[in-house]
Amino acid sequence: MILKVVKYGDPVLRKKGARVEAITPEIEKLVEDMLETMYAAKGVGLAAQQVGVPLQVTVIDVREVTDRPSSLELDGQPADVAAFMPLVLINPELTLSGEKVTGPEGCLSFPEIYADIVRSEFVDVKALDRKGKPIAFRCGGLLARAVQHETDHLRGILFIDRMDAETKEELRPELEALQAKTKEELKSRK
Repeated sequence: MILKVVKYGDPVLRKKGARVEAITPEIEKLVEDMLETMYAAKGVGLAAQQVGVPLQVTVIDVREVTDRPSSLELDGQPADVAAFMPLVLINPELTLSGEKVTGPEGCLSFPEIYADIVRSEFVDVKALDRKGKPIAFRCGGLLARAVQHETDHLRGILFIDRMDAETKEELRPELEALQAKTKEELKSRK
């Protein structure tokens, strides 16, 4: 089932996700629905907060992006990124490493708003997969950026919080308009 993607201005985007203690049928359904929603929206990642659920669950799939490469290491060995997709991360823990690199980002909760964001070049990830099994890997490139972006969502941090002041000021009219529209929609639903 395709879920509604929450837009900037909805308070759920600022909620820290609760840890998932067990992989229940509800969590399995949430993961399936999030994947379906992400693909329908043509995104590379989606966090549970973005569908109105404050849990530490995110889905990622970078296979469709061919102009921004990703790297993946399993047990210190290079691995095929495509074979590892779609990626489901539950209760992820990140260790950032490498240089800080600037790259373009967008977000399904901020339609048509893009900016260059500084992120770590590599990230070591420990999480549970969709079956509740522990997974650990190192990634770089677009995958590292997506993992950091989505994990931020799980902590109530948005990519606009990572923008430099000048960029945020340039985008202020669009951000304020989106926030106002979202708040108006929330009011009309009450």
